[in-house]
Amino acid sequence: MSRIDLTLSEATQRLTDSHAARREQSNTARLDAQVLLCHVLEKPYSYLFTWPERELTAEQSQRFESLLVQRIKGTPVAYLTGEKEFWSLKLKVSPSVLIPRPDTELLVELALSMPLSNQANVADLGTGSGAIALALAIEKPHWAVIGVDRLPEPVATAKENAALNQISNATFVEGDWCSPLPDQLDMIVSNPPYIRENDEHLSQGDVQFEPRSALTAGKDGLDDIRTISLQAFEKLRPGGWLLFEHGYDQSSDIKLILKSNGYTAISTRQDLSNQDRVTLAQKPT
Repeated sequence: MSRIDLTLSEATQRLTDSHAARREQSNTARLDAQVLLCHVLEKPYSYLFTWPERELTAEQSQRFESLLVQRIKGTPVAYLTGEKEFWSLKLKVSPSVLIPRPDTELLVELALSMPLSNQANVADLGTGSGAIALALAIEKPHWAVIGVDRLPEPVATAKENAALNQISNATFVEGDWCSPLPDQLDMIVSNPPYIRENDEHLSQGDVQFEPRSALTAGKDGLDDIRTISLQAFEKLRPGGWLLFEHGYDQSSDIKLILKSNGYTAISTRQDLSNQDRVTLAQKPT
């Protein structure tokens, strides 16, 4: 058996060494160790600091060691614990869905700021864990939000997350982008695949463990954005809005795509790092 504080110190050093061996920069080694240990102990973070001298049972030590070894190999913490927080929501995640990221909260913020009615009909394309759709639904309880994903596993996960967070105004369906959507939607949002298929980052960090189909979209990363832009125009009501999350260097190309499909009021917003992150456009009235 080992004390909590000693276990954390040793795990932090092992994680730090593993990052160094792969020549990766990371400042999350201690946080990763804390999250994994809290998961094993089924205790909040405060427990680690309140009872640092407490000893782990043999079973807890074995479980923690198993998770630590997988993390050292690169498996994302969210996949090891099976959950991730996003927009104050606790979401279940698995290797069949992308791990929700803080940058995506900008897309949620912008969607919530759009001039829509209190009973708007909104869609989230490529919903994955349902993070975006559920964040919108919980903030706007009178909106009707529909999340679409082309695979059954993400749809099942999103439905589970809706039940877990007791959100009733979000539904999830399986389908190819806009195909299952009704007409006359007020807004469509999407964090679609937008990474170039030969991007070197696909073999680095957490991304290498995430579903490739949810990450890449052709040689320039814009294939799915082209498809959605075209299809969404037919599903939006006049004056409806389309919002995309995308890569930091893609806004110019996306603006051209949107303009060629007839959209107006096209603009791009930056994330907290001042990188282009979300582009929005309106179907003319």
